[in-house]
Amino acid sequence: MGRKILFITTDQQRYDALGCNGGTIARTPVIDRLAAEGLNYSRAYNQNTVCMPARSTMISGQYVRSHGVVMNGIPLPTDGPDVAAQLRDQAGYRTALIGKAHFEPASAPDQSYFENFAAREDKTGPHRGFERMELAGHTGRAGRSLFHYPKWLAENHPDAVDGFFEYVTEKKEISSRGGGDTELAQLWHNEMPRELYHTEWVADRAIAWLDSLPEEEDWFLWMSFPDPHHPWDPPASELHRCPWRDLDLPDFYPESPEKIVELLDRKPRHWREWYEGKGQFNYEVPPLFRPNTLTPDQVREVNAMVHISNELIDEACGRVLDRIDARGWGQDTDVFYTTDHGEMQGEFGLLFKGPYHVDALMRVPMIWRPAPSAGVTPSAVADPVGHLDLAPTFCQVAGVSTDSRMEGAPLPQGAGSGRERALTEWDSDYLGNEIRMRSIYRDGYVCTAYEASNYYSGEEGELYDLNEDPRQWTNLWDDPARAGLRSDLLADLKDSLPAPRPDPLEAVALV
Repeated sequence: MGRKILFITTDQQRYDALGCNGGTIARTPVIDRLAAEGLNYSRAYNQNTVCMPARSTMISGQYVRSHGVVMNGIPLPTDGPDVAAQLRDQAGYRTALIGKAHFEPASAPDQSYFENFAAREDKTGPHRGFERMELAGHTGRAGRSLFHYPKWLAENHPDAVDGFFEYVTEKKEISSRGGGDTELAQLWHNEMPRELYHTEWVADRAIAWLDSLPEEEDWFLWMSFPDPHHPWDPPASELHRCPWRDLDLPDFYPESPEKIVELLDRKPRHWREWYEGKGQFNYEVPPLFRPNTLTPDQVREVNAMVHISNELIDEACGRVLDRIDARGWGQDTDVFYTTDHGEMQGEFGLLFKGPYHVDALMRVPMIWRPAPSAGVTPSAVADPVGHLDLAPTFCQVAGVSTDSRMEGAPLPQGAGSGRERALTEWDSDYLGNEIRMRSIYRDGYVCTAYEASNYYSGEEGELYDLNEDPRQWTNLWDDPARAGLRSDLLADLKDSLPAPRPDPLEAVALV
């Protein structure tokens, strides 16, 4: 027997959501323990700040411009590198993905992709290297894609289905409506029992799959939780965990509209235009939501809901890890934990995510607890790493060669690796607003270049000193004293990115 791999992902979770990363509200003892016993990467960055590009990088080990999924709605090609297929074919691993996949668009008009029809046709794979896939999204309602979870809920607990927010994005009034106590868009009090919620279902199905395996098998399990992504509707029975009225406003919230506008005016113009509802720049935001209507109480309530979701995820992880130990696999199991991207949660007076390259969205939790039998010394690692390093690390753990097309490298097992940079990109054209951004994190700075498009001239950008300005409130792009630094970072960015693929892929849907 070799080392097993449990890969845990969440969706839209901030770096500081966890206690091990400075979070002080949500209780996350299970994940904190993994960090204390393993390697906690404090400067991990995604390669794109929305779901499909980020997840495609995780499975392929490639930059976004290489695998081609530059935005939501583009299906990941099946002829590229695929770490699940490698582990299965080259090392005999049993493979499964339980929860949210999102390598294929949920809203594909003809519903022709596996993720669209698998549950409807009672199929669970094989697909993309996974011998088993059981899919969940952000709701228990049957939507455009009937995933396995809403189908299971409708067939077994039909009375619970309507507890979820009606997440129908093509109907503007429905997808933008408010709920909860403060009437915030996509916040909802969900009266379904906790044990039926998708967080619990993902853990239940992960345990069931593990229990189906013989003791001697090696396995790779991607356990992918849909939370704490909006809509924010965890079970109402859990609201007592974090009463929103008792919360202080987060330190990153600017508090006053005047301060928000002052900060946004230091950034390229689409920041303030989004805040004021004068422009929309990505599909993943409710179409009628206007950030300048966000109230301090709404910031408190949405943060409370996120903290609750994060606690439920932590407890679900604990159940699965306990089962792994009970099966006798604990000493030989590597555990990885990350998310696809972050969430504003009131930072800069904003919610949701999009073409905004700041730590709220780019910086992600990343933890690797190597199998105890491997004898790796626990460490906090500040060297920059990224999602594209995960697949090569899985290959290393499994003892197989990295696919030569992968562009990441195995994660360092301590400080001093010599790594210098992490890169993040954005390409989209939504409602005629074309935004193209390239960012580099290096030496404590984040530098973002805006390429020429129908929206920007190509001279705009952002530069932040994270040591002096961790909230990224002061844009140094036009600071004459930083001109040399800016030029150096931009040259490094240009030299470090691979060439874009010669055959750009087309979106077949919006999400």
